[in-house]
Amino acid sequence: MYVLFDVLHLYYLPQYLPVQKKLAEHNVKTAFVFYRSVQDDILEQIAAEHQLEYVWVENESQASDYYTQENADWVFFANGFDHLDKLHQVSKSAQIGHGIGPKSCYYTASDSAMTVRFVEGDYRCQRLRALYPENEFVDVGYSKLDSIINQQEPGFDLQQLGLDANKPTLIYAPTFYPSSIECFAKDWPADFVDFNILLKPHYFSIAKEKYHKQKALLEHWATFENVYLAKSTDYNLVPFMASADILISDASSALFEFAALNKPVIWCDFLKLRWSYRGIFSYRFKKRMDEDFGEYANIAVHAKSYKDLRGLVIEQYQQPKLLEPIRLQLAEKLAGRLDGKATDRVVDYILSHS
Repeated sequence: MYVLFDVLHLYYLPQYLPVQKKLAEHNVKTAFVFYRSVQDDILEQIAAEHQLEYVWVENESQASDYYTQENADWVFFANGFDHLDKLHQVSKSAQIGHGIGPKSCYYTASDSAMTVRFVEGDYRCQRLRALYPENEFVDVGYSKLDSIINQQEPGFDLQQLGLDANKPTLIYAPTFYPSSIECFAKDWPADFVDFNILLKPHYFSIAKEKYHKQKALLEHWATFENVYLAKSTDYNLVPFMASADILISDASSALFEFAALNKPVIWCDFLKLRWSYRGIFSYRFKKRMDEDFGEYANIAVHAKSYKDLRGLVIEQYQQPKLLEPIRLQLAEKLAGRLDGKATDRVVDYILSHS
């Protein structure tokens, strides 16, 4: 058997690598298709570290030509792909989600039908089947979390990061848009000197020029001695989640992943919105969010402004079980079965449908 992984963005790898590793245990040949970008050196480093076979393409058209040439049994995607008709002449396609956040694009990613889409939980599976009754959806869970659930991810050695292992640790993991980054106090790490702070932004905040103001703030915060800013090679949120006691974010997948592990999360409601998303145009922001956004919001305590943040962090650190019943109630709805076997279910399906 031969399986390919379409890596349009670096942040797809945390979903792909557990599946690739498990396939390799079954002697399945695999390869990764990397798209040229500013991340080329990082991707090559990751490929060397994990001993991955890979090729480079410039765009989806080149990727499509390559897939036709390779005639693989399966090609994995983490989002839509515009050349499925051509691909399906030679291979089957599988979609595995790159996040579990509340954005409506989670569902519209199935506008083009893959051979199968692996889904996180029965609730989302049923919604997708209602929207796309002709498509194949299989409830497997969320493979990205398997290594934490199975206690195979030790997290970071905080001392090696220059942090204090005796302090509690929080992650600030904002998304790129709409984001809270530019609404934080310029020197906010000084307000949290009794905590280690792991900064894990979306890589667009670091890599894309249009978000250069976010990058400048992140690099400024990294100068504080209680802060570690994720390097470009720190593409995977999993070791950050394994190392932290509390997560701060906005409406990001990271927030829901951390909450699914039954750890406290603080949701920043203070966001920098483009003018085209404000006032009479606020419907555009709401349109980006899923219809379940309101219910999902109950999984966290909410900071209405930066000045609320310190008090909420202390409260959640001292009383981590405050929202535990809601986290446990929503965990399956967000991420599916949290038994550490999501990757096994993906691979079992692939092997039995070759």
